[in-house]
Amino acid sequence: MYSSEITQASNFVKGVDTTFLIILGISFFFLIFLTVLMLVFIYKYNRKRNPKATQIEGSTTLEIVWTVIPLLLTLLMFYYGWAAYKPMTKAPADAMEVTVYGRMWNFMFEYENGKRTDTLYLPKDQPVKLNLVAMDVLHSLYIPAFRVKQDMVPGKENNFMWFEPQKEGTFELYCAEYCGLQHSYMYSYVKVMEDTAFQSWMVDTTLVATTDIESPTATGRRIMQNIGCFACHSVDGTKLVGPSFKGIWGATHTVTTGRDKREIEVDEEYIRRSVYDPNADVVEGFNRGLMLSYEGQLSEEDVENIIEYLKTLN
Repeated sequence: MYSSEITQASNFVKGVDTTFLIILGISFFFLIFLTVLMLVFIYKYNRKRNPKATQIEGSTTLEIVWTVIPLLLTLLMFYYGWAAYKPMTKAPADAMEVTVYGRMWNFMFEYENGKRTDTLYLPKDQPVKLNLVAMDVLHSLYIPAFRVKQDMVPGKENNFMWFEPQKEGTFELYCAEYCGLQHSYMYSYVKVMEDTAFQSWMVDTTLVATTDIESPTATGRRIMQNIGCFACHSVDGTKLVGPSFKGIWGATHTVTTGRDKREIEVDEEYIRRSVYDPNADVVEGFNRGLMLSYEGQLSEEDVENIIEYLKTLN
């Protein structure tokens, strides 16, 4: 059930909600007023009550009134809209910065210390600036509880949004721009915590280190989940946007390299090339250009863990 208290989670809530309610109130007023007026006219000037039409002379006063009042109401709505929007355009100098990568079909969040997650973790009562990077097509980052939404335009510089989380909890985060086949699955969460808890989370690498040492396959799966591999590649043989990972290791595929077709065996070299240059060898039956390079986003160690995980899917 909707709760206004739950959704009032950032510094922009009051301004956006006030603007929305003013516009909604004006719209409802005119909806009711014009509907009632129409019914009155239908009743008063129907054929039985007014069998002979009469010419009504123009009224300068009336024309001024129905021009000035809508103008003033429009300016009122503009004022509140601008007042709510203007603070969103300039982030505080001391805002914590997080880089958000959007690609078909997932979000990835990178912090100033290099830590990456698929969930956005934030400290309460501190300004946060999200630098938005679209890796392929147009996306739109939308956090309803914070009343913020910003398009992520490929190649656009200084593309950002900012806000100050003011309520602890977990909040939904969506892509609000249709971006392809699995757009509706492109969602994540924002977890807001007290500053001390957030700082502890930021510096805690114990879990990652343990996972890397004890289970490279689990680490590989986690990395692939974080970067959205399973949105396009299944692990059960189902054909999606890209070939399935099931039984891929050691298998022979027909690929298109440039204009030539050739047989290739899936090994470590092929996986690395697919990660860093995915359009070099395109598996027959699939389209070129749907996957972009992860060069600069994945380390050699990350790719090694991915390879170890893929070996287990045979």
